[in-house]
Amino acid sequence: MSEVIEDVWQERDTTGARIEAALRGLLTERHSETEAFVPARVLNLVVIVDAEFRGEIKNRLRRIDRYHPSRTIVCGVGRKQKTLDALATMAAESHTGAAGQLAVARERIELDLGPQHLISLDTVVDPLLVSDLATLVWAPHGHDEGVDALRRLAQVVLIDSVDEPELEDALARADELAQDLYVVDLAWLRSTPWRERVAAAFDPPAERASLGKISAVTVRHRADSAAAAMLFVGWLASRLEWKPARLSARGQGYSGTLRARRGDVKVRLEASEQGAPGLAGVTVEMASGEAVSLDRGPGGLRSARRARDGSEQSWTVLGASRGESGILGEGVRQALLRDPTYRPALAAARAMVR
Repeated sequence: MSEVIEDVWQERDTTGARIEAALRGLLTERHSETEAFVPARVLNLVVIVDAEFRGEIKNRLRRIDRYHPSRTIVCGVGRKQKTLDALATMAAESHTGAAGQLAVARERIELDLGPQHLISLDTVVDPLLVSDLATLVWAPHGHDEGVDALRRLAQVVLIDSVDEPELEDALARADELAQDLYVVDLAWLRSTPWRERVAAAFDPPAERASLGKISAVTVRHRADSAAAAMLFVGWLASRLEWKPARLSARGQGYSGTLRARRGDVKVRLEASEQGAPGLAGVTVEMASGEAVSLDRGPGGLRSARRARDGSEQSWTVLGASRGESGILGEGVRQALLRDPTYRPALAAARAMVR
């Protein structure tokens, strides 16, 4: 049997130092009652949101399951907010009657602040961060000024390149942030199952020679997810040492030719109607007439392989995608990891849209 223990503190017109002192007081008070009560210490998460949409973001954070950060600081920016107001909670599940089990506490701080606070947001947030932990910053509604103010405190920034209306601007912003921070891009993470399956298709020793014979790549994507598609092609180009070149815009898609060691590779990005953001399908063709295709379908990805003689085999890859509901949790998890393939893919993608 378990029950949730929650302690709450709030104050209007406060300061970061006062909030930090209140949290220490809550922890001290609870720990004096039971030594089983301990704070989680893995990751700081700072979220900068429009105040009117804070509830939506909090709901998304609740769904990240076991990847919850240790301390979450939600900065709600209200256009008319003049003071700094705060609500702090410390919650843990207490396993009553279970000897030896710990009650691990997670802390959440909700700040109400105005646009004028963003330029010096680092001075507000600095006392609230748990020292010696990685700090992840996420601003789903923009607020670049606040993100930039936190650069000296953060190690990781979470972005979603599909949120930026202009593809070139999205990739440029990701590259600029990557100069100081480790970037976790949700647009990149959405292509993870596709990259894994394409890599697996060429992993058997008998298939690896076909990598040098790729003649065309077609990526189908939701209309607003060109960034995810471009990063996927950038990944192929960087891994296979194709020379990236500018692709021409064609409506909501792109097309062009990249130079490989053994010849040209035709690239097409095609907009497709689908509900979830990200990719809808990928087709990789070889000069021999062989092809490997992946398409989104019920229950997973639909995989197909075409042989030289034109015969085809197809099957469903069950559970290949975690779905959009799990993408944020994966983004938080990636804050503690390092993916060495994103930066080269981003550089190639930028070269293809300049």
